[in-house]
Amino acid sequence: MKIKKSYLGMIKAFPGGWDAIAAALGMSRNGLENRVYERKGQGITVDTALQLQAFSGTTLFAEAVAASSGGAFVKLPEDMSDGNEVLAKKFRDIYVRLGTFAAHFEEATADDVIDARERAYLDADMDGLQRALSELMALTIRVYCEADGGQDGAA
Repeated sequence: MKIKKSYLGMIKAFPGGWDAIAAALGMSRNGLENRVYERKGQGITVDTALQLQAFSGTTLFAEAVAASSGGAFVKLPEDMSDGNEVLAKKFRDIYVRLGTFAAHFEEATADDVIDARERAYLDADMDGLQRALSELMALTIRVYCEADGGQDGAA
């Protein structure tokens, strides 16, 4: 369901909506609707979904795929001209998030019971920390690894 919602969000984000984006994709509105709503055995291909995403100027498809896979999409900054400053800023962000987590942890465990509200704070803090750490690693690879396809740091 998340994937279909991403299609609808991308269509809505495109100026002119259904008719305009269908034309941009080289199909009729009915053809696009049939694909989005999976009528007559049709569906949206990954290539078409990526094109929808590019046309709409969003990251909704990537976010939906990541969420459906149990993860989160992390958009990296376009400008990496000062990669070390970007990395330093990300480290500072992680320190702030870790401090927030530590404060919430102390509050939540003060009475030796973590209630639903406290758990929600801790879960949100952990999600933010994990996302920030993933961003840091992706940025580190982008700054320090060679761009010849060896993006995973392997020799």
